[in-house]
Amino acid sequence: MSEASTVGQVESSKQPLLSLLNDLVGKTGFTPKSVFQTFVLPLIGVCAFLLIWSAAAQKIDTSLGKFPGPAVVWEQFGSLYDEHVTEREKAEAFYERQEKRNAARMEKDPDYIPKTRAYTGKETFLDQIGTSLVTVMSGFLLAAMVAIPLGIAIGLNKTLSAAVNPVIQIFKPVSPLAWLPLVTMVVSAVYVSPDPLVAKSFLNSMITVMLCCLWPMVINTSVGVSSLDNDLVNVSRVLKLSAIKHVQKIVLPASVPMIFTGMRLSLGVAWMVLIAAEMLAQNPGLGKFVWDEFQNGSSNSLARIMVAVIVIGVIGFGLDRTMLSIQRYASWDKSKSSH
Repeated sequence: MSEASTVGQVESSKQPLLSLLNDLVGKTGFTPKSVFQTFVLPLIGVCAFLLIWSAAAQKIDTSLGKFPGPAVVWEQFGSLYDEHVTEREKAEAFYERQEKRNAARMEKDPDYIPKTRAYTGKETFLDQIGTSLVTVMSGFLLAAMVAIPLGIAIGLNKTLSAAVNPVIQIFKPVSPLAWLPLVTMVVSAVYVSPDPLVAKSFLNSMITVMLCCLWPMVINTSVGVSSLDNDLVNVSRVLKLSAIKHVQKIVLPASVPMIFTGMRLSLGVAWMVLIAAEMLAQNPGLGKFVWDEFQNGSSNSLARIMVAVIVIGVIGFGLDRTMLSIQRYASWDKSKSSH
């Protein structure tokens, strides 16, 4: 076979591959450069971090032994999941025994009223993740219900803005650790019930989160409203829109990018504040998990705390990306919601 024919066969064999690559680029919009920046570079960064972490962990000795490396932390991920599965099996067995016991009692005494008791086993790591998510979203949504209308009112009224701005600037930098004792005392005094709907520790954490994530939403909403384009204001005047219609048709659509910027900032603050609040309020979430493991001081405690740290970071990133996706959907100006 001649050299020319061999080269020709190689070139012809490349054609289907090139065609396939072109089809993928056309359908997905990815180019080799974008694939490298989107997937390859982040993968290199993660691998470099894991290598540095593993090397540094081997040289750090603590009172509980070696600092956990990636492999040990990964093992604890599996261990925590196995504990969750085991606890769920115990709960199912408990309810099955309870049902059988009630059924047996009702056979002997048809007038017997079955008693159903809740399973009182310990909360697992996955349960605590769920508790933290419920707490942070409750505080965040409660803050949004207060902050967004207040921010709109401040942005539309310069007199109100001048009156409220000092209060915002004073309370904006206050740490959650300062709010928590006050919130705890107020909740204990006001929320008095023999059969409370929710635990006081949940309320303490939720209200502390709400107080700390109010301010970014108020500030960004008011800035977005106050910087409304004069042309849009003139359109509203020409159409003689009522105050409510003006807010609904002009103010809100134009302010959506800034409102969502404030919401993203507030959600990030809320997630950070929550962990500290749960540590002190002993709300059964991720913060309490970290504190309990620190107090436990077992040989696996450091690895379990690192598991919690990674989970906290991943969830925080996921919450931010979720809020960004909602912003892209709701905002007319896509250029302001690209990062």
